[in-house]
Amino acid sequence: MTTSVLSSLKVTARPTIEPKLPIIGKRMKLIEKLEQQQEMANCMLESKPFEAYREKTVKDPVTGERTKQRRAVSVKPWYYDSDGHYFLEVKVNNKPIDIQAGKPAIDVGDKTDLPKPIETVIQAVEKGELDTFILAKITPAKKVPQAKSIASKTSGKS
Repeated sequence: MTTSVLSSLKVTARPTIEPKLPIIGKRMKLIEKLEQQQEMANCMLESKPFEAYREKTVKDPVTGERTKQRRAVSVKPWYYDSDGHYFLEVKVNNKPIDIQAGKPAIDVGDKTDLPKPIETVIQAVEKGELDTFILAKITPAKKVPQAKSIASKTSGKS
């Protein structure tokens, strides 16, 4: 008796794949940005220039071939100096979040202590302590409709 080649395979029903929660991707994105801020702070402490890059796919106009190129991007620091005293703001969607009600800034103190609170915030993000800020919907500011000038209304009725 001959056996078919396919009968030698173990065949099962397709398992259900659970979709990843969207918060996981958002956490990872915030952690990447915090690590970038930590690297920027370390470069400032070592008096080295900070350079951030991202990969961009570029299509060659002549050959039509797509290649990845590293492009420099400018990154603004989330920390700032006020009379030799440093503060850190954690930003989600480019807006500072209130760690406590009405208090968005973290008091760092000396600039040599800057990487420590960033590491603490990274650990808080990994544990999910900032999920409410990450998932918060940003309400865009409503645009005030501009009143049309009287001159433009009267000029059309001549």
